[in-house]
Amino acid sequence: MAVTKEKILEALKEVIDPEIGINVVDLNMIKDIDINNKNIGIKMVLTTPFCPLAGQLSEEVKRKATEVAEGRDVKVTVLDEPWMPPER
Repeated sequence: MAVTKEKILEALKEVIDPEIGINVVDLNMIKDIDINNKNIGIKMVLTTPFCPLAGQLSEEVKRKATEVAEGRDVKVTVLDEPWMPPER
């Protein structure tokens, strides 16, 4: 089965922001997923600037994406832009 954005997003729903208790996908923290033959690039934002859990969250996103990456390298980039809460 091919790697798709949907497959990666489904895996990332298991990454829970411990301060809020909601997954990073539903929190609108994942801004872009770029897939090519060798790599997967994931761009994410944090819910607060200087989040003390930034490293932990980005490592967990990388770990979960790697589980479905089918051998591709995964790179997570934390963007320096404000987080926008999901619309209700």
